Amino acid sequence: MGLAPELERSIGRGVERFARYLAYGGGIVLAAVALMVVASVIGRALDGFGLSPVRGDYELVQTGCGLAVFAFLPWCQFNRGHVSVDILVTQFPMRSQAFFGLIGDILITLAAFVIAWRIWAGFGEKFPYGSDGLREALSMGHRPFFPETTYELSIPMWIPFGLAFLFSALFFLTALYTVWRALNWTLQGREQLA
Repeated sequence: MGLAPELERSIGRGVERFARYLAYGGGIVLAAVALMVVASVIGRALDGFGLSPVRGDYELVQTGCGLAVFAFLPWCQFNRGHVSVDILVTQFPMRSQAFFGLIGDILITLAAFVIAWRIWAGFGEKFPYGSDGLREALSMGHRPFFPETTYELSIPMWIPFGLAFLFSALFFLTALYTVWRALNWTLQGREQLA
């Protein structure tokens, strides 16, 4: 009993695989940022010996860590890794626990939508291209007077905003899937990760 349980499980396998690989990508980005920070610190320490810090290290850390966080969100949601308070909920019957899990997934989905929506608004403020008609149709607002870039490396700000929007949209889609999964779990009277 459920809402297309076979299709849900089939799609779930694809969502799990995609979210896992996106999280691996975020881990690779964090590892690269950590190595870059080590190289920059060593360069600063040995500045008198011909080495120098990595130019724009602060900007790279800021951008890399932000994007890595967004890359981790779908995997975290798929595995219900967000913070929850289980002291009271575990005392209820399994069907009630499944219902509380469904409510939690719905709330996370709403939060994921708001996050994606606001990042899209930020992307629209940074993206200097597109006609006024297209920008209005996509709710991007007015084109900025000048393209904003980072201070030292002159990275256009719309690039990290665009990637953050893409990852937050994937987080929202993963959250939508987990609502479907939680609804099936509630209808089946069980609460557990498959």
